[in-house]
Amino acid sequence: MNNHTKPGSSTTAEQSVRRVLVATNGPEDDPVIRLTCDYAKRHKAEAYVVYVIEVKRTLPIDADIESETARGEDLLSSAEQIAEEMDFEVQTDLLQAREAGPALVDEAVERGVDVIVMGIAYRKKLGDFYIGAVASYVLKHAPCQVWLIRAPMDSSPH
Repeated sequence: MNNHTKPGSSTTAEQSVRRVLVATNGPEDDPVIRLTCDYAKRHKAEAYVVYVIEVKRTLPIDADIESETARGEDLLSSAEQIAEEMDFEVQTDLLQAREAGPALVDEAVERGVDVIVMGIAYRKKLGDFYIGAVASYVLKHAPCQVWLIRAPMDSSPH
């Protein structure tokens, strides 16, 4: 059986992607947003960009955390600007939750997305590559595809 496709043809996975959720956590995710917008535009898919404010358990879940809200709004505005530069439109949402991983999975289910796209830094923990708790949770629990885009080795803080 041949698992390869001809150049220019779409795989079944690509044909089924109509809604994409992108998690942003900082300006380092701009390339991930660009790539996702490009993909979504070419495949006529909808794209949602979300930022999750993780609320400490010592605070009420709906606590007004001004600095995080401002940061999230800036990042979402940046995502909208990136999309606009590419002649594409994204929907954005600022979420508050105890943990980002479950919030992203819940949002993906609620929006009926076909794929979650996340950027991850190149990090090491105890000498081994470390994917991070949020990406790990999403990979384990998301009912849809999950695409991780890892930053180059030299772009992460040491």
